[in-house]
Amino acid sequence: MTTLWIFLALFILVSILLIWLPHFRQSTLLKTQTKTVRNQTNLTLFNQRIQVLEQELKDNLLDQHEFDSLKQELEIGLLQDIKQGEDEALLPHTQTKGLFWPSLMTLIVLGISGYLYSSIGAYQALEWANSVQHQKKGPLSMMDRIEMMQAQAKVQPDNSQLWFSLGHAYMAINQYKNAIHAFDKAIALAGVHAELLGPKATAMYYDAQQQLTPEVQSLIKQSLTLNPTDPSTLLLVGMDAFLNGQYQAAIDAWQLILDTNQDNIDREAITNAINNAKAQLEENHPQVTSENAADTSLTINISVDKALQAHVNADDTLFIFARTLTAPKTPLVATKISANPLPEQVILSNNDRIGKRALTKGETLEIIAVLSKHNTLRPQPGDLKGQVINVQVSETVKLTLDTLIK
Repeated sequence: MTTLWIFLALFILVSILLIWLPHFRQSTLLKTQTKTVRNQTNLTLFNQRIQVLEQELKDNLLDQHEFDSLKQELEIGLLQDIKQGEDEALLPHTQTKGLFWPSLMTLIVLGISGYLYSSIGAYQALEWANSVQHQKKGPLSMMDRIEMMQAQAKVQPDNSQLWFSLGHAYMAINQYKNAIHAFDKAIALAGVHAELLGPKATAMYYDAQQQLTPEVQSLIKQSLTLNPTDPSTLLLVGMDAFLNGQYQAAIDAWQLILDTNQDNIDREAITNAINNAKAQLEENHPQVTSENAADTSLTINISVDKALQAHVNADDTLFIFARTLTAPKTPLVATKISANPLPEQVILSNNDRIGKRALTKGETLEIIAVLSKHNTLRPQPGDLKGQVINVQVSETVKLTLDTLIK
């Protein structure tokens, strides 16, 4: 809006200068020309008369005394004429250009500026907002704000921030389809960003009756690929995990938001949500005892594909770890052994956990094994890799190293 005001002010200023400067310049020029012509005429007449006197003196029609007297009279007359011309030049007798056309053109410029402001600027939206505030004393309701933003969007359809705010406003009144449309408009204008994909995924999640549909999962994956710590996306991930009883997964997602130390988040609300999830976790999953230890462990029978047996050396290191399926995929338990005894049975339990997060009975995870020749967990050329997905805690599975990293 400020840019439009600056443009209109410059347009009016330049236009007025172009209209009125030539007008005043021409008036001054006319007065100067009138004065110059009069002086030039007087001087010409004076020279002509002097020439006549000189000729008469030469022809002995005048003596020197008469010549000097007449010449002196002509000089006095010339000085009086010049002085009289200077006084008359100050009088407004010169015919200058009229004020009609400059005045008319100035009015036209002001009219065009007013039209541009009313057509391009947010005049209509501002006028509507002012009328609402006059009609209703006190703060605007959410519906009033939405109507105001809708009116502004009609005159500023290319304002991506406006569409983003309108999407959140629609979500506040549970109009999720309208929210999705608003976020789509913002993405079309501003490009694909995690800050826009997260809110859209949340709107689609609620529109699908809080179901993590494939479309929502795809948006979550795309958003976290662009920004693994996007707050809006992690909030959705944690909320879905909490609603499905995966309290530790919810804690991990929400804690990741707090760890980023961003300023645009409600830290108190997220902390309360984490504490609530921890309370639910303690209530539903008490401390593991020796009797139920088998219910919170993974038994993996690891072997090597026959075609890749030649790539196994006795001094290789075998890394095995289990991680969550939902983004962000967090490793929970891990261990490493020598490749010498392969095939081998490995048991992963809470004794092998990486952080505070513990395995819970019935939880579905992904198990990955890497046979490393460089003693590093990250696969490198020449290493072998195998994985099994959708493994429930307390289950016994087979895992085959069947992929050669190239």
